[in-house]
Amino acid sequence: MNRRSFLFLSAAFGAFGARPAYSAPIKELRVGYQKTGQLLVVKARKLLEQRFAPQGVGVRWVEFPSGPPLLEALNAGSIDYGYTGDAPPIFAQAARAAIRYVGAIPARGYGQAIVVQKDSPVQTLADLKGRKVAVAKGSSAHNLLVTALESAKVPWSDITPVYLAPADAASAFSRGSVDAWSIWDPFFAIAELRQNARALLIDPAATLQNSFFLANRDFLAAHSDIVAAINADVATATEWAAAHRGEVAELFSEASGVALAAQQRSVDRAEFSFSGLTDKIVAEQQAVADRFQRLGLIPARIVVRDIVWDGKSNA
Repeated sequence: MNRRSFLFLSAAFGAFGARPAYSAPIKELRVGYQKTGQLLVVKARKLLEQRFAPQGVGVRWVEFPSGPPLLEALNAGSIDYGYTGDAPPIFAQAARAAIRYVGAIPARGYGQAIVVQKDSPVQTLADLKGRKVAVAKGSSAHNLLVTALESAKVPWSDITPVYLAPADAASAFSRGSVDAWSIWDPFFAIAELRQNARALLIDPAATLQNSFFLANRDFLAAHSDIVAAINADVATATEWAAAHRGEVAELFSEASGVALAAQQRSVDRAEFSFSGLTDKIVAEQQAVADRFQRLGLIPARIVVRDIVWDGKSNA
């Protein structure tokens, strides 16, 4: 990401005009989700509706294709709470977005990969030199690609990143327009099953990526009790999902239209866990931010802890 790209991103986080003034009581809770993960389980089981309906609060679910546009909406106050991978909040914080980390999914290192076609001459990460690699800009897959190359001592400048949203990247990969693809499930599982895509060997430490739940800063300041309640329902959904993976796969397949076999594969290796922002998780996220800054992907160092909610205060 060059300076022009970062300025465009910064403009995106500031282009929504005046943010809403939050005041209690609220009439509607707006939750940003993607067609996978614990929030989809919360939605399907109507946990938030059951909790908030007696208080006269409705719940509106807003779907997003990936983390970056979800965080743009969160910054603008168009939604109150949402979920993303590790990289989008870093770009958002660098652009001074009005967000706070409020929960996390600790990493185990599954569910994402850098894939090539089954007959590709690319056998190792070093073989990506001079190659085109599809990746969603500012996504967790972006961080995976950066980290994997760094672990293999392949300079970022030695590859040609092709910034594409997952659906467009899938088409480019199937056509052979790119040589490799850094991606997460269920797209990873789809590529494996449809095209026998082959995942490149990556240092396990490079695949450890936390995911995060975030809230709009001003919403959290006014309604920390609501955010805590949402977190409690996410934790409940997480426990249920870990024990009912077959049902979760069916749920994800119905919601996304992705074949059940691919969703079952992705769910079987999914990380159904929920945590607060521990010192370890914050340190790991700081390492991601520092890596992006060293590469010039963000213009200056940020301090991740500055936007971490302590789970108690209205800040």
